[in-house]
Amino acid sequence: MKARVTVTLKTGVLDPQGKAIEGALKSLGIEGVGSVRQGKVFDIELDGADNAAAEAALKAACEKLLANTVIENYRVELQA
Repeated sequence: MKARVTVTLKTGVLDPQGKAIEGALKSLGIEGVGSVRQGKVFDIELDGADNAAAEAALKAACEKLLANTVIENYRVELQA
């Protein structure tokens, strides 16, 4: 089974890397960029076929390692 975990900064948390990317895009002449927020994506392969167990394990991994839940949100997506 494959899964994708997406981690992003919570709304209201400053994102200096996103601001730097936004400035770089504008300096490259890319028009219409309002704002940029950056994040992380983890593509994970899991053994087994139990969706509920896989989702629980991935949420535990996010809470313990993959995301700083004080300043970050995460989303777990199981893929077929």
